[in-house]
Order: sequence, then C-alpha cells, then structure tokens
Amino acid sequence: MRAYQLDRFESLDGLVLRDREMPQPGPGEAVVRIHARSLNYRDLLIMHRRYPVPGTAGVVPVSDGAGEVVAVGEGVTRVAVGDRVAATYFPRWRDGRFAVEMAAEQFGCTRDGMLAEFAVADQEALVTIPAHLSYEEASTLPCAGVMAWSALTGLRPVLPSETVLTIGSGGVALFALQFATLFGARVIAVTSSESKAELLKRHGASVVVNSSRSPDWERAVRDATDGRGVDHVVETGGLDTLPRSLASCGADAHLALVAALGAGTLDAPALGAPATIRRLYVGSRASFEAMNRAIAHHTLRPVIGSVFPFDEAKDAYTHFAAKQHVGKVVIGT
Repeated sequence: MRAYQLDRFESLDGLVLRDREMPQPGPGEAVVRIHARSLNYRDLLIMHRRYPVPGTAGVVPVSDGAGEVVAVGEGVTRVAVGDRVAATYFPRWRDGRFAVEMAAEQFGCTRDGMLAEFAVADQEALVTIPAHLSYEEASTLPCAGVMAWSALTGLRPVLPSETVLTIGSGGVALFALQFATLFGARVIAVTSSESKAELLKRHGASVVVNSSRSPDWERAVRDATDGRGVDHVVETGGLDTLPRSLASCGADAHLALVAALGAGTLDAPALGAPATIRRLYVGSRASFEAMNRAIAHHTLRPVIGSVFPFDEAKDAYTHFAAKQHVGKVVIGT
C-alpha cells in the first residue's frame, strides 16, 4: 500500500510517500481502507516538533480519517467487514474522565495515522459514522467535530436561548456554530473578513462581528447582548483572542479553551472575568458516538472548504498552513 510518513521533522520536506506492506489485523483489530482524511492544527504542530507529545520518526501522520472495514482479526465484535467507520482521536479513551496516560497513544503521532491507503486499529477505537455522510464529511469528525461537541456539552451544557461566542471560521468554530444552533442557542461569531461573515450567517450565526473593522470586538459582542455578555465561548484563537473572549463573558460564563496556545503570556487582569475556563482534550469514544447520533438525527453536514487528491497531500498541508481556509481541509483518494 501507499502511505506518507514523517521521515524527518521541522519541515514539509520530511513528509515522504512510501510503499509499505499491507497491514494485517491482530486479535481484536480491524483493517480499514481509508477513503478520506482531514487536517488539524495538531498535524502541523507534530511536523514542526511543537506538539506536547513528540511524534515518532517514520510515523504515518494525520489523526482523522474515515473508511471501510476490509478485514478483522480474531475476537472482533464491534465492527464487521463493510462497516463505514472512523477512529477516535485517543484510541484508549472510551468514556469517563481524561487521564494523562491516554495521551501517550495517538494516531498520526505515536502510532501510524490516516495518511495511508489502509490503517489498522483496535476495534475499541472505531466508531460507525452517520449513514448520510460521505467519507469526506465523516473524516472531519474525530478531532474538530468531537472537540466542538465536548466544548458545548461537557462541564456545563449549552441551553436553549443562551448565547455562544465562536472565534473564526475553522473546523472547530464551524462545528460549534452548527451544534449551538442545533441546541437552540444564539451564536455570535467573530471573523476577520466579509466573505467569511456571509458563510457564518448562512450556517446560523445570529450576529457576526468583523474584527478587522472592530479591533476591540469584545465591545461589539457586549452590545449584541445588551451589555450582559455571552454565556459560552468556544475559544479557538489562542492567546491573541483569549483576553477579548474573557472580556465578552457574562456572569458565570463558561469558556472552553480548545486552541493550541503556543508561546506568550496573559496579563493577570484578563482573568478577572466572571467565567470558568476549561481546557479541552478533544473527547472520548462515548462523546464521539453521542455526537454522531445527534448528527444523524438532524442530518447535519460538516463544512468542507477544499478536497485534495491523495497524491497532492503536500499541497493540502501548504494550503492548510496558510490559514486562509474556511471549514475543513480534506485529503481524498
């Protein structure tokens, strides 16, 4: 089979297409023909050695993918040949609270991921994808979809008529917009361009604030809530936007911090906001399955910005790294 692997780190030059042996399932495992995969910011961090968990040299990158089960090992009962599946971000996190040791095993980082024609996974790490989704759409779910779902359903679930603030138009932000709308919440979205503002409105944003026109956009957010502030924030911007997100919070608000913060500091006064900050690590298999039930029930469709052929995976990385995309960047067959 063909597979990309990270022979070297620090640059895209280290991503090399190789011929590999076809994986075989061991006891409890399944082999999946990967039809589509999607990129996440963590894939860039791993490549450039800035991810908290160091990537393994020679690893097949990318955590998110969807495909068809083509072989199963002894004792497999969760999936069968022909099933349409995706893998969880953390293969060992089935349910309950996150434990640090679960982070030691990750697709596309410490074990081979989805940027290959076939992948092998433990049956416990696989979930069935919603029937109405294409493989391209389903490939966007494991990280961005589950992250947004966890942000809105975790410690303090979003309630109808509450106000949710989203940042940008990337995969997590758009999933959060779609899920919050599904829950009956009112969404205020912050973006930096008029073209992206129109897309956000089409997908359900009640108010869109253009940060290019309103640099102090937290004031516009408060104005849109009659001065009360928002009830929830899905913070995907990082340290650049976090102080303004906190300033947008109302009393007893909940801020889900899903961004990779990177280097920098935060001034102490920013933490004076009356909000609870919760750092998220994607979500469990149980969260993935709950999200899929909601997606199937409401026939929700993820927003895909572009799809690249498998042979043009490097171009997909370059396009994604430029940060001009809207929605998810997908690599197909």
